[in-house]
Amino acid sequence: METKPQWFKVRYNPEAVEKVTQLMDELELNTVCNEASCPNMGECYSSGTATFMILGRICTRSCRFCDVTHGRPGPVNEKEPQQLAQAVKKMGLEYVVITSVDRDDLPDYGAGHFAEVIEEVRKQNPHTMIEVLTPDFQGDQLAIDKVIAAKPDVFNHNMESVRRISPKIRHRATYDCSLDVLEYVKKQDPSILTKTGIMLGLGETADEINELMDDLRAVDVDFLTIGQYSQPSAKHYPLHEYVPAETFAEYQRTGMAKKFKYVASSPLVRSSYRARAAVESVHTQ
Repeated sequence: METKPQWFKVRYNPEAVEKVTQLMDELELNTVCNEASCPNMGECYSSGTATFMILGRICTRSCRFCDVTHGRPGPVNEKEPQQLAQAVKKMGLEYVVITSVDRDDLPDYGAGHFAEVIEEVRKQNPHTMIEVLTPDFQGDQLAIDKVIAAKPDVFNHNMESVRRISPKIRHRATYDCSLDVLEYVKKQDPSILTKTGIMLGLGETADEINELMDDLRAVDVDFLTIGQYSQPSAKHYPLHEYVPAETFAEYQRTGMAKKFKYVASSPLVRSSYRARAAVESVHTQ
C-alpha cells in the first residue's frame, strides 16, 4: 500500500474519544466511527457527536473496501431504539446520523428496526434532526417504505463508486439498485432530502465521476459527499492513488454547477462528516 500523505494523519483528543466510547459501552451501542476506523473520529467526538451503527457489529456482506466485520450476525437488540435515544439525549445532540450493517438475514433487511429507532429518537428528542445512512434493502420497496414512513430529515444511501468499479468492490449491491433506492425515496416523499457518497482513489476517471453526478441529478439527489479511499488492509481492494486536494476541489465546483444543493469534497470527507452543515445550507438558501 502507498504511504499515507501527511494530511491523512489526524490527531485527536483521546479524552473525548474515551468519554463517548464509555457512553456507548454503557448503553450497549456501536458507532461506525470505531467500526469503520474513520479518520474524523477525534474531531466528531470532540464536538460531542457520533454516527450510530445499529443492528449489530457484523455485516452479512463482505464489500472489498469496508473495514466492518462480516459474517453471521447475532439477534437484533430490541432495546436498541430506547438505548440510542437515551444516548442522543445524554449527548445533547441536535443532529444525529443513524447507519447500520447490512442485515440480509432479516425478512425486511432491518428496515423496521430503522423506523423504530427514528421514532424513538424523535419521541425522546423532538428537536433533534435525523439522518439515516441505509443499506439498499435489496431494493425492496416495502422495506424502504418503512423507513420513509418514519420521516427522517435526510435519507442517505451510498453509491460508493462509479459504474465500472462498483461491481469490483461491492458485495451484492449494484450501481443501478442504489440509484433506484435514491430515486424511489424522493418520488415517495419529496420533502425528504436525499444524499449519497463516493470514494476517490479506486481508479475512476473524471469522465466517470461526471457521469455519476449526472445519474444522481437525474433522480434528484440533493447532497453528495466525496472522500479519499483508504485501503484498510492488504486484503482489501487495492488503493490506486491518493487524489490531490485540488482534484477534490474541482469536483466540488462541478457538483455545485450541476445543481446539487450541497457537495462536500475533500480527502478526509466521509458520508456523515459535518452532515448537519448540508441541511443548514439548504435552510439558509
